Amino acid sequence: MLKGKRILLGITGSIAAYKAAVLARGLVKEGALVKVVMTPMARQFITPLTMATLTRNPILVDFYNPENGDWNSHVSLGLWADLLLIAPATANTLGKMAAGIADNLLLTTYLSAKCPVAVAPAMDLDMYAHPSTQENLSRLRQRGVRIIEPSAGELASGLEGKGRMEEPEKILLHIQSIFASAGPLSGKKILITAGPTREAIDPVRYISNYSSGKMGYCLAREAAERGAEVHVISGPVSADSGYPGIRVTHVESAAQMFAQVRENYEDADIVVLCAAVADFAVAHPAREKIKRGKEGWTLELAPTEDIAAWVGAHKKPGSILAGFALETNDGMENARKKLEKKNLDMIVLNSMQDPGAGFGGDTNKVTLIFKNREAVVFPLKPKTEVAADIMDHIEMLAGCSEN
Repeated sequence: MLKGKRILLGITGSIAAYKAAVLARGLVKEGALVKVVMTPMARQFITPLTMATLTRNPILVDFYNPENGDWNSHVSLGLWADLLLIAPATANTLGKMAAGIADNLLLTTYLSAKCPVAVAPAMDLDMYAHPSTQENLSRLRQRGVRIIEPSAGELASGLEGKGRMEEPEKILLHIQSIFASAGPLSGKKILITAGPTREAIDPVRYISNYSSGKMGYCLAREAAERGAEVHVISGPVSADSGYPGIRVTHVESAAQMFAQVRENYEDADIVVLCAAVADFAVAHPAREKIKRGKEGWTLELAPTEDIAAWVGAHKKPGSILAGFALETNDGMENARKKLEKKNLDMIVLNSMQDPGAGFGGDTNKVTLIFKNREAVVFPLKPKTEVAADIMDHIEMLAGCSEN
């Protein structure tokens, strides 16, 4: 996503400047073109030679070179960049940005920039929490500056609290999300269900399945990287979207998942029902732990709400509904029946008979089945690539792709 993007990295006088080296290396590794503007104080924390070596570009600090008079044009820098990222951004620099003060090359470049601007604050917890800092951040947000919130942890002062500059790998994700906002799914709202549900037997036992949630979370990230606003309704999983801007609502049971889908489906342009929702729940869960000793113990099961059928019956005009089918036999026939019966636009079929497909693993083998076009069969792939294939076809159904 960052290949060929021109990133102007601003570094200010903070101990967190050492992270800028890791960040610059990550940007270059992703294919970005990186130029660095440092404030004079930043040179006290990291050398221009280090940053020039990592970015393969000369480092700019002053308005001009006193030895030959070459002028470093802040206007040209602002026009060159696709993104101005200031990381770390001190309280001093944030205050000057908010006030429109331009007393160094970085600040004059900020005032000249026509590209998106993002800042990653770094300071002690009391400085970050101070009303003046918070007012400055609020003012910058109102002007469209993206604030990459600092994390909490041990600070240079020895204190613990919020103020640490976010880690470089997470800043990279924020940068990707900024560029994703112009992607093919920009402006689209996508609701995705993911993971298993758990149906209680008693306070310590439950019925569930082997779903890891990986496929649903891969879909969520792929959609977000294409610019969509993503809401995941997730059963209990250890998976993490790992991407800023994805909203996750955690649930346990099929009834809870249905309630969340019913509450949120109307806001969605696209609904992807990827979760492995239990078809049956215990009819009468015990309020206390069931003790050993009773022979011939049986459970009475009751059917859960069919979420896909309900959404299909209430689908908004113009919206897209995709579902999943995991079959052990007669896969194509059963999936097509489900597609028609539940009013889906597309169904993703995978089979427990295919090695490497199904629950738990990092790979999957799927067939995409549609109402009015031929099915598309894919070979075994990593779930990240499967997610890209699925989103390609969702884009086509939504009219966001020319293919």
